Amino acid sequence: MKRNLKILLLAVFVAAASCSFTTKSFDDPDKDKLLIDLITYVLEKGHYNPKDMDDAFSEGVYEDFIEALDPLKRYFLASDIESFEAYRTDIDDQLKAKDLTFFNLVFETYQKRMNDAKGFYKEVLAAPFDYNASESINVDYDQLAYAGSKKELKERWRQQLKFSTIGNYYDLVEENDTKTEEEDGYERKTEASLEEKARTTTLNSLDEYFDFTDDLERKDYFAIFLNNIVEEFDPHTNYLAPPDRDRFDLRMSGKLEGIGARLQKNNDNIKVVEVISGGPAWRGEHIEVGDIITKVKQEDEEEPISIVGMRLDDAVQLIKGPKGTSVTLTIKAVDGSIKEETIVRDVVELEETYAKSTLIEKEEKKFGLINLPQFYFDMQNYTERNAAKDVKNEIVRLKEEGMEGLVLDLRGNGGGSLQTAVDIAGLFIEQGPVVQVASNGRRKEVLEDKDKSIVWDGPLVILVNELSASASEILAAAMQDYKRGVIIGSKQSYGKGTVQNLIDLNQWLRKNDLGDMGTLKITTQKFYRVNGGSTQLEGVKSDVVMADRYSYIDIGERDYDNPLPYDKISPAEYEAWDGYIDYEATIEKSKERMAKSDQLRLIEENALWIKKQRDETIVPLNFAEYKRQLEERQQETKKFDAIDTYDNQLSYNSLPYEMEMMRQDTTLREKRKRWHKNLAKDIYVEEAVNVLEDLKLNNIRNGKMAKVKD
Repeated sequence: MKRNLKILLLAVFVAAASCSFTTKSFDDPDKDKLLIDLITYVLEKGHYNPKDMDDAFSEGVYEDFIEALDPLKRYFLASDIESFEAYRTDIDDQLKAKDLTFFNLVFETYQKRMNDAKGFYKEVLAAPFDYNASESINVDYDQLAYAGSKKELKERWRQQLKFSTIGNYYDLVEENDTKTEEEDGYERKTEASLEEKARTTTLNSLDEYFDFTDDLERKDYFAIFLNNIVEEFDPHTNYLAPPDRDRFDLRMSGKLEGIGARLQKNNDNIKVVEVISGGPAWRGEHIEVGDIITKVKQEDEEEPISIVGMRLDDAVQLIKGPKGTSVTLTIKAVDGSIKEETIVRDVVELEETYAKSTLIEKEEKKFGLINLPQFYFDMQNYTERNAAKDVKNEIVRLKEEGMEGLVLDLRGNGGGSLQTAVDIAGLFIEQGPVVQVASNGRRKEVLEDKDKSIVWDGPLVILVNELSASASEILAAAMQDYKRGVIIGSKQSYGKGTVQNLIDLNQWLRKNDLGDMGTLKITTQKFYRVNGGSTQLEGVKSDVVMADRYSYIDIGERDYDNPLPYDKISPAEYEAWDGYIDYEATIEKSKERMAKSDQLRLIEENALWIKKQRDETIVPLNFAEYKRQLEERQQETKKFDAIDTYDNQLSYNSLPYEMEMMRQDTTLREKRKRWHKNLAKDIYVEEAVNVLEDLKLNNIRNGKMAKVKD
């Protein structure tokens, strides 16, 4: 793939040089126009599947940019949208002409409406809310029409602010009741004082929010516009403005100071998409994937700041901070409950992103489990520590302890180095193709395992879920196509079958007086299984499907806008593994067990319940009804407590080399203790061990393969 990227860079460099991209090439040496010229050119020449910049493209940019600026429809008026409509199908033509009329009109209108809103929220929050009134708010903003007048818009702000404040009010009332009951001498607060305090909290949050927006410059909004343009090509092609590239490099460096969570903007919400193993949030079990962070309070501040509707970068700036400082987050959990979590920030330890293993004992038998959070490697030197080397080492150590079957846990593994995925596949097969890679306009490339040695030739199970993506899917798909291992997990994995590369836009400029132009992360290639099918959108379908809490939540590639399509190419020539004598029968036996599992039925019921809660878009603004619904929801969740108290009756032990390390490293000891505790509640691991027990080896195979032809 590096060779393909070099070809791309050379081609673009030659073309760019011939076009003389210099600041003197334009009558108006405006940086925005230069950026548009650079980005559209690189997209056209370098993207795997370049899109026609036509009227349909224009409509996509139009809708996405307006939604990006005003997702809650609390700024623009219907008359504003009407004035924008004239440009709905003209943006493509404007881009080709380096005309910024549409962007300028929307940006300038947005600034005016932001100023109007500053008056709205202060006026609304100056008067008490009537929580006895029978009213509700619809939070399905996609279905909401734009306000027809400033009067209607102000009423929308009133409802939205009441919605933001009723949660504060509920918390204060609950605290007041608890202290009255439990603390001698506590002076009970009046409802009026609590209501006023709740409004003040919301007012302070909005003040902070508009302080942030006041600091934003035109270039920040233009970067949003550029991202709406490039994301029309596919969801993983992004423009990284200089500060964003700095943050990207910081993440890649492996050292961050903060809570140890990756966040994503979802409409007006800041959602947790990953909890980094070993980080402070992970150590304290504070948050989980799918949680929504609604408020942030610093240790030296009395009131929290609402981050609902805030830009992701701004929210991250509030949440992260120096090692040793604390931050209190108000969290709406996946199950709908509201809680506060105080987290002491720390340097996020990335050691937990490396492969780790445990020895599982069931009666007299021993099995190995290797958890691989990502396919890591040293970007400067592949021969240094990488995922393939570590997995190999763990297999060797587990074999020394007498393991009879291996579970490779790829749940939540978002991918990484493709070469490490190929190398890990080679640990389980004699040799052969592992993945096919297609580049635009060039012949497909087949990446193969050429090492005839097999490190593990025994029973193999691979665990996946909806968050297993990219390289995880390549490895799981290869093992499935070879019939080398049984795939257990979600109905399908994430479905990301594309490759991205970073292109520094500054390299095309002979002379540049306009500053750093940023970076384009661009999709350049596509993965295909050895059987010819793409992992794009389809992901990998598990041999044995087991529901989990993410089963009905939209988190896969198919849930993005503009994903590249699924397609097929010709299969590679490969030879299926002939080491099992009961491969299909074992899968059927596992399916039968799962159909009878009460625990799995409860997990399925919980997943459906979570979807139901997320689909409810009408929220009461009457306090009695709001309280009734919230407490009813909390009561309903109690029946799912059994999910977390499940015991799979398996024992877990660290390997001798880790036991030795733990004598000196109490943090590592605590991490492994926590991990083993979670594994003991894991029905997916339990079933993986059952499958390993059922898989019977063909003792006369001796590496025998059944040939699969094109």
